[in-house]
Amino acid sequence: MKHEKQLTEFKGKTRAELEKLALELRAKVWHYRIDLAAGKTKNIKEIQAAKKTIARALTVASGLRIAGK
Repeated sequence: MKHEKQLTEFKGKTRAELEKLALELRAKVWHYRIDLAAGKTKNIKEIQAAKKTIARALTVASGLRIAGK
């Protein structure tokens, strides 16, 4: 259910907005990895969730690119 809501949010955004979101999430994943290596965090699920959100955003952006929007 949460993912369907997220997809409908993504479909309302432009391709540039989705790509910007993916870029921000990639930076967030990088920081999570640094914190994980330093022992500051033990929650791997945040990294996994961010990666899945990146994939969803880029999938919708790709669909918009193909549709020509």
